[in-house]
Amino acid sequence: MPDKKSLRQYIEDFLVFCEVGKNLSEKTLRNYRHWLFRFADFYGDKKSIENISLNDIQDFRLMLNRTKTISGDTMGIKTQTYHLIALRSFLKYLQKNDIKSLAAEKIELPKIPERTVEFLNHDEINKILNIVDESTLIGMRDIAIMHTLFSAGLRVSELCSLDRDNVNTKSGEFSVRGKGRKMRIVFLTKIAAEKIEKYLHARDDHANPLFASHSRKSKNDIDLEHRRLSRVVVENIVSKHARNAGLTKKVTPHTLRHSFATTLLMNGADIRAVQTMLGHSSIKTTQVYTHVTDQHLREVHRDKLKI
Repeated sequence: MPDKKSLRQYIEDFLVFCEVGKNLSEKTLRNYRHWLFRFADFYGDKKSIENISLNDIQDFRLMLNRTKTISGDTMGIKTQTYHLIALRSFLKYLQKNDIKSLAAEKIELPKIPERTVEFLNHDEINKILNIVDESTLIGMRDIAIMHTLFSAGLRVSELCSLDRDNVNTKSGEFSVRGKGRKMRIVFLTKIAAEKIEKYLHARDDHANPLFASHSRKSKNDIDLEHRRLSRVVVENIVSKHARNAGLTKKVTPHTLRHSFATTLLMNGADIRAVQTMLGHSSIKTTQVYTHVTDQHLREVHRDKLKI
């Protein structure tokens, strides 16, 4: 008896496999659901998955290319590619389970322009760190946040999820759970550890979050977990101090992560070590920073080798 599952039901099965079998993060699962259900809406849930063709994929790509975002712009090529990557993963899952459909390898991914990274040089980092008023509790928190982001190379989501018990300021190292729920060891500089200790010593609460809200409203919160800072709040903290420091470039928590990586590489760190510290699954992701450091080496060669 033929299987009469709909496309959406197969997608649901695939998402369960991704959660249980591949241990993908909640964010990745949410994105896969969004991208695959967009294809299901386009293709039609009543049509057989056996009949998915390259023409259907081509028409889907055309639809994505003409889709307008909230801002009124057309969908970027990177976002379009994410849809196709999710679709290829879904088709590979069908193949492995002997469910007849289009072969995943027949879907070619568009070429994405080479990724560039924005980072801060030594002087710019010092400007941001020196502009913060540390005479207040919020100032102590903000400077501890930026030192932690830079010295540990954390993603903003990783920083926001930290609890007091997670961080060992004495040893200067601790574990974080990154993308794909993978654990890795990160390290604090001596000054970063000191800033965290100073901030925690000044607090008069017992909330679990390492970095907490200190507004009047949050102090009356019965559930102390509500005091955990969101990624948006941390992004606003970093950008505010960058503006106050007079920097014209856009500075985000990820800019500090980029700065962490480029600083290490420019000072001779092995790229494999940087890959591990950043929590990158593939060395290819880390190699984007070598373009920046190669440029730095060219400048050093030009400036120092004068005959």
